[in-house]
Amino acid sequence: MQIHKPGSRPSQRANTEYFTGTVWQDPIIMAPDPARLHALTVHFEPGARTAWHTHPLGQTLHVTQGAGLICLRGEKPSAITAGDTVWIPAGIEHWHGAGPDTHMTHIAMQEVQDGSAATWLELVSDTDYSA
Repeated sequence: MQIHKPGSRPSQRANTEYFTGTVWQDPIIMAPDPARLHALTVHFEPGARTAWHTHPLGQTLHVTQGAGLICLRGEKPSAITAGDTVWIPAGIEHWHGAGPDTHMTHIAMQEVQDGSAATWLELVSDTDYSA
């Protein structure tokens, strides 16, 4: 058993290769093998967002604060707010982040397959974000 006390694992700034704007991540669990669950609390400042990406086994997002957007490739962004839970199936290209004038925090839950929980693609353009 492992117990992670608050503050024992510091917040980290999200990698700018995969995120636009200011994004902070706090680990919840990176379960050791043979378990596959990875979960993070992700804090997006207004306008911040992920790059386009996919997950090999899908992803669940649970919005805990604020309001944001989620978008599947080829569609217009959809609004998400605190209390919403979103399931994105495996292999579906998508992005998510804060609204243009609001922060958004969500818990991101995904499983690892063959050492990867995500395949990162290009950054989301301002045009795609504001569609």
